Amino acid sequence: MTIQQLLKTAPVTTLLLVSFIGLFIMQVLTGVDANNPSTEALIKWGANALPFTMDNEPWRLVSSAFLHIGLMHLLFNGFAMYFFGQIAEPMFGSAKFLALFLLAAIGGNLLNNYVTWQGIVDGTGQAGLSAGASGGIMGIGAALLIAALFKISVNGMVLNLKSLIFIMGINLVYGFAVPGIDNAGHIGGAITGLIISLPFAIAYRQRMAAVIQNIATYENDYLPHYQSEQQNEYHTTYINTPVNSGTDFDNNAHLNNTHLNNTSLHNESHVDNNRGVNSNVTVNPTNPIRPTLNETLNEKSTAIKPALIWQLLPWVVMLFISIGFMWWWQDIHQQLVEVLNAIEQSTV
Repeated sequence: MTIQQLLKTAPVTTLLLVSFIGLFIMQVLTGVDANNPSTEALIKWGANALPFTMDNEPWRLVSSAFLHIGLMHLLFNGFAMYFFGQIAEPMFGSAKFLALFLLAAIGGNLLNNYVTWQGIVDGTGQAGLSAGASGGIMGIGAALLIAALFKISVNGMVLNLKSLIFIMGINLVYGFAVPGIDNAGHIGGAITGLIISLPFAIAYRQRMAAVIQNIATYENDYLPHYQSEQQNEYHTTYINTPVNSGTDFDNNAHLNNTHLNNTSLHNESHVDNNRGVNSNVTVNPTNPIRPTLNETLNEKSTAIKPALIWQLLPWVVMLFISIGFMWWWQDIHQQLVEVLNAIEQSTV
């Protein structure tokens, strides 16, 4: 798929990839090592680091999702975003896809900070930093798993559930097998994606139920009556059509010419009258008295719509998740502040 095709099919995916690459190029141009950036450089460019993120810089929960630690990290996440994004964005819609990515990235970073903080409190861990789009990408992958489970189609094609499970499994196993991988971020992003995608799938089922009901209503109420009228009108048109009409009856051309040659002036007048009658009964798609097939189908298809709550459900769930994330950050932040105040008072 070319850049132009990707931009047309999945514009948000394209912009995310451009932002990943653009930010990396900016780092390199300012002197950051392309393969092994320093901790100071990563913190400067917005990495997720608990002492900063959970103190007064919560924006790092988002900025770190666009920052990558080295060229290989960027290439791996860029390929995953390209692979998942061109499928997920047309399925969920650009706005919902972007919200899914950002919330999954935030959820992964929050779980990472929570696990890190618990390790510090228990004396079994220490503060570190994390960066990369992995949490958001895992959230998208988890959402695609739910879509495959509910058999949601993309351009008429249903996703392969086994293939998606295999890809997600490789990512999780790779994270546990290789040191330095943010497993908590991966898991947090995947869980967030699962929670968000469930209302997407439910809303999709409701829309499909409404479509099926509309089709059934159309077939039962209108189609037989429409076909009957079409047959009657076609029969009438055939009888009243002048013998010298058009090319639709080329097989009777010789008969028509013979008939015209033997027809009297009175008969010609009769044919003209038939023309007038024929013009009145010919099927006219623009006839305002009775709608055409397409007009009736459009009217029927909009007669029944899924309840508004099903259309708003994905946004409502994402709103509650956002509120929950704010509460979670505030809870860890408050614990951190209390511990720092206690340490400060003990040293006075």
